[in-house]
Amino acid sequence: MHSPVLLKPRWILTVNDRFDLLEDHALLIEGSEIRRILPADALHSLPDPERTEVIELPGKLLMPGLVNAHSHAAMTLLRGLADDLPLMDWLNDHIWPAESRFVDRRFIEDGVPLAIAEMLRSGTTCFNDMYFFPDVMARCCQQMGMRAVAGLIVIDFPTVWAADADEYLSKAITVNDELKEYPLVSAAFAPHAPYTVADAALERIAMYSSELDLPVHMHVHETRLEVDQAVQQTGERPLQRLDRLGLVNPNLIAVHMTELEELEIERLAETDAKVVHCPESNLKLASGLCPVARLQQAGVTVALGTDGAASNNDLDLFGELRTAALLAKGVSGDASACNAQQAIRMATIDGARSLGLGDRIGSIEEGKQADLVAIDFTALNTRPLYNPLSHLVYALNSRQVSDVWVAGRRQLASGRFTDIDAETLIARAAEWRDRIARP
Repeated sequence: MHSPVLLKPRWILTVNDRFDLLEDHALLIEGSEIRRILPADALHSLPDPERTEVIELPGKLLMPGLVNAHSHAAMTLLRGLADDLPLMDWLNDHIWPAESRFVDRRFIEDGVPLAIAEMLRSGTTCFNDMYFFPDVMARCCQQMGMRAVAGLIVIDFPTVWAADADEYLSKAITVNDELKEYPLVSAAFAPHAPYTVADAALERIAMYSSELDLPVHMHVHETRLEVDQAVQQTGERPLQRLDRLGLVNPNLIAVHMTELEELEIERLAETDAKVVHCPESNLKLASGLCPVARLQQAGVTVALGTDGAASNNDLDLFGELRTAALLAKGVSGDASACNAQQAIRMATIDGARSLGLGDRIGSIEEGKQADLVAIDFTALNTRPLYNPLSHLVYALNSRQVSDVWVAGRRQLASGRFTDIDAETLIARAAEWRDRIARP
């Protein structure tokens, strides 16, 4: 059993229901949990002060680790391969052909650790993934001490992972059972998109999701073209079809959602379906703009995702948070839309809730998991300091992330990895670049 650890920052941003910002407080970690939050002058009340490790964090703000609610982690190895293209050209002419040639278990084994390191370094402590070989991805996360949700991918056409819907779903059930051995990794069904998964498979996913209480993580309404083609081919908008098939419910994690009508927003709110906003990827691919302010006003839980590094091109959720706040104001014409508190919630507790993990992570509360990030506020770009919350959204650079804990394990200490060999990850990425770029 590890000794208790006491963290003493300048501020603790709880992201609890009151959104308390505490000064002159300390946080006690025991094992993987947040055991106590106590005033700094009450440290004498610790049960075992001689065994407690004290970590001073002067000038730093301690907050919940960020939750990246949509990613394709292994695609870090395709970063920069095909830029400045619209979505379907990017997918059909570049990404899918590259995946068919190069993606295998080794690709996942090398790509996922690179993504984990990038996310930890920029303050993300949990991510929701959708990609091939979720069993390999889950093993990487557990070994590296990263919290994650493994997407159990389903798609109509054959890939390196499976040949047809039956095989995808059979493997999904098998991997979900395997993940019960991994404390840091849970599962979600991950049908790729309405246009790549037929009704029969989606109906089975709806049934399994209900029986197993697993989320359903899916690209939905990513572009106007997707919606228009669905109407032309089926007479239904994609969300309407998913609703008919029993998938629009609290387990749905609908990613992108750039094209929404008012009745659809009302339906999302009514059913407690979740939306994941990926502003920078959507902007880069010119896919459209998610109506974040309208969704939030309607009471829909909106989380944040980076998407994959092949379309973003980074996994920096603090950057995403800032873009989301600014974009919401521009789209709505309302400078108060997606204010600093709302933006922080999107990247923390609302991300956790979207993944079904809101009772474990996403806020700093006693009994929750110690997934924590310390931010250095002494840098030039966060001075002078009037409001720490404002600076978190509008001024912060993610390189100011100084320390990171996942389930009580310190992953980053004063800006340096505790266990990750970054040079090895960089060397492996270079090897993949040489292989993929070879004529």
